[in-house]
Amino acid sequence: MTQFDLTDEQREIQDLARRFTADRITPFAAEWDEKHIFPRDTIKEAADLGFAAIYVSEESGGIALGRLEAALIMEAMAYGCPSTSAFISIHNMASWMIDRFGDADVKGRYLPDLVTMERMASYCLTEPGSGSDAAALKTRAVLDGDHYVVSGSKQFISGGGENEVYVTMVRTGEEGPKGISCLVIDKDMPGVSFGANERKLGWHSQPTRQVMFDQVRVPVANRLGAEGEGFRIAMMGLDGGRLNIGACSLGGAQRCLDEAVAYVKDRRQFGKAIAEFQNTQFTLADMATELEAARALLYLAAAKVTDNAPDKTRFAAMAKRLATDTGSSVVDRALQLHGGYGYLMDYPIERFWRDLRVHSILEGTNQVMRMIVGRDLLKA
Repeated sequence: MTQFDLTDEQREIQDLARRFTADRITPFAAEWDEKHIFPRDTIKEAADLGFAAIYVSEESGGIALGRLEAALIMEAMAYGCPSTSAFISIHNMASWMIDRFGDADVKGRYLPDLVTMERMASYCLTEPGSGSDAAALKTRAVLDGDHYVVSGSKQFISGGGENEVYVTMVRTGEEGPKGISCLVIDKDMPGVSFGANERKLGWHSQPTRQVMFDQVRVPVANRLGAEGEGFRIAMMGLDGGRLNIGACSLGGAQRCLDEAVAYVKDRRQFGKAIAEFQNTQFTLADMATELEAARALLYLAAAKVTDNAPDKTRFAAMAKRLATDTGSSVVDRALQLHGGYGYLMDYPIERFWRDLRVHSILEGTNQVMRMIVGRDLLKA
């Protein structure tokens, strides 16, 4: 990108994602939410546009774009449904990890179907007893000949039970981050099972389940990178995931800002449109200003991650924190401007309020984002 604007190619990508969202996501998102429908066919249509392998290399069948282009796509799709956009983001993260860290054999076996979304992928790091302290994970993989025997469980897994592929962090060695490795595990491997679909506040268009491993035999050939590199791989994946979830917050918040602007022009109180009240105008001005500031930081962080800048992790954490907190704040004020109507399912605001709330928790809580930034500043 140029210093302060998108390139023509980036705008074309953004417009493509916006058109897809307007045609295939926005008209149906409320029903997906209300009836807890997982829109598998629509998600596969996104793959036809390359959106299942945004930063997978061209050699592996992807479209090899940068993290800014990915953020533009996620932001555009979240304008219709943050839950569905976030699901596609997670699939992209898992596919990229296989492409970036897998050898030719594992890439050849998995990526062709992941690029087309004939198979879909989940990212498995969090466990019932290790959330923010991810390096304390307990799922163990014991080497037995040319296989690992995996036992343990993962919690809050998007796509759990529906997806066919699980990029999973396991303990192969000592306690702490240096004992963690990364394995690609198939849904149909004996010993893989799933918990009940979680009953969530939001994100109703995608399933979330516990994934359990009971003596699952996973070929050594399914390992990404060397033994002990799993935690580093997981954290590199999260740099991009944090940008994408921040972008999902921006897209959802922009939708609610647009809805609020339209509503206050139409809604009348005390003999005039509430848009004419200075308080309304000031509220909208703050919402728009804060949203643009968060967007600017997120785009900058995306450029740094693409360029592998030394401070990329700090900027990804700063951008994720600001974008998700700002997104929730903007949506909350949009609901307030709608008054009682904003609380009703007849309007989209309450759905976005519910969906965006989890963004400050997943991909690393915003408290952990502050910890990452603070430690990096003190290290300088």
